[in-house]
Amino acid sequence: MKHSLGLVALVVRDYDAAIDFYTRVLEFDLVEDSYQPEQDKRWVVVRPKGTGSASILLAKATDPDQESRIGNQTGGRVFLFLQTDDFERDYALYQSRGVTFVRPPKRETYGTVAVFEDLYGNLWDLIEFA
Repeated sequence: MKHSLGLVALVVRDYDAAIDFYTRVLEFDLVEDSYQPEQDKRWVVVRPKGTGSASILLAKATDPDQESRIGNQTGGRVFLFLQTDDFERDYALYQSRGVTFVRPPKRETYGTVAVFEDLYGNLWDLIEFA
């Protein structure tokens, strides 16, 4: 049996703002953006550049309960881990694009890591493993 993680759903407030952040700021690829008429919503998928990356389904909140989760899907814990092959390059690039880092870079035995917020406040690790 072989399994892999294909998609992770991320609740967002607005499709276009989320697409802009993930493709322009973080330089993810836009894999798909198609309208689903039977559900009156869009199927929007982005993915980090590189091989072996899971994709993110940008799922627009459709009710107050879902809206209450935007930016805090994991109760304030780091939610996603963006692995890089060059921490210094990507850290500098993201800073220049206005990404907010809430924890500065730190060298650990397992690698170099800093925590940043996406456009809604979800916490991510930017990490280069040792």
